[in-house]
Amino acid sequence: MTFLYSFFTSFAIGILFFPVLIKLLHNYQVSDSPGGRRIHLGKTPSMGGIGFFLASMIALAIWAWEYPEHYPTYLFGGITIMFFVGLRDDIVELKASRKILGQLIAVVLVIGASDIRIRDFHGFLGIGELNLYFSYVFSAFTLLALTNAFNLIDGLDGLAGTMAMITFSCLGAWFLYYGLDSYALICFTFMGAILAFLAFNWHPAKIFMGDTGSLTLGFTMGALVMAFMEVNQALPSGSTWKFEPSFSAGVALLMFPLYDMGRVFTRRISQGKGPMTPDKSHVHHFLMRMGFTHDKVTFILGSLQLVFIFLIFILKDFSDNLALPIIVGLAVILGLRLDKVTVKYVKKKVAVQPRVLEISGLNERQKRKVKLEKKDFERSKINLN
Repeated sequence: MTFLYSFFTSFAIGILFFPVLIKLLHNYQVSDSPGGRRIHLGKTPSMGGIGFFLASMIALAIWAWEYPEHYPTYLFGGITIMFFVGLRDDIVELKASRKILGQLIAVVLVIGASDIRIRDFHGFLGIGELNLYFSYVFSAFTLLALTNAFNLIDGLDGLAGTMAMITFSCLGAWFLYYGLDSYALICFTFMGAILAFLAFNWHPAKIFMGDTGSLTLGFTMGALVMAFMEVNQALPSGSTWKFEPSFSAGVALLMFPLYDMGRVFTRRISQGKGPMTPDKSHVHHFLMRMGFTHDKVTFILGSLQLVFIFLIFILKDFSDNLALPIIVGLAVILGLRLDKVTVKYVKKKVAVQPRVLEISGLNERQKRKVKLEKKDFERSKINLN
């Protein structure tokens, strides 16, 4: 019952605190303005991560004392450092080098002190146990990638929070089943706080999580996914919920953030841009261009994330050499199909819009709408080339 108590404690704290936080951020004019890559219409407070971080930490301080022998102290230290890196970036934007340096401190604390790392490929690509130094480097790279992949999908009302709920619920249930109580407690506690956040972040959002929230959640999930992979592989063969494709199972739990990051990085580099150059080429942007609302896009992408998790359950007795190509290949096929359908839809939509000479007969609001749709189409063509 401790897990439920912690869940409801963080949820209750979040529900009570978020209205106060929103009011404070409004008063101090800490908000994101519309325009550029942002697709919301009015000024909306950011840094919602403050709310669910505090709610989670307070709830854990109340209930985690029951598991002193398994208390992951250094993991909490890393989460706290990552929270302050995101907070600093939201208040005064950090240079990319300083931001990565701050993230590395959190990563090293978890990998070095907590020893949460990838030790073995378990036969994937014919590779077994990793060299110690390579294990540290590869684990650090993986955790940084998972953290920033999640940060990149935070561009739509309710999307990042929904993805976090899916991943934390799967990990929490698995850790609970195998008696890893401290990890399960973290998952359920964060779930309660995120659920409270979603009550205010669902479209139309009253607050965004900002880097304060997305980096914190991405880092926490990344560390727990790495812990899951190692514990899972150490289970005896034939265990009920052991996944033979351990690496693939970890990828499936964060499939959408990883795919979206790989997709936009590939596009930007192919266009001669830096991989971190901001634009509107994310999957959720393409779905919005097709006319879907925030709620529908979140539902579609959340459902696809569940499909990949369900698929890994089907492939749980196969090796990574089979499972990983299947889930990655499916993601690429779906992505290419989305690109094709989006371009076709936008071209069709623009084709039926009034020509330039016909615009004069429209009112001001209709004129603005036509011009915006034409500009959006031009951006779509650039992003898809």
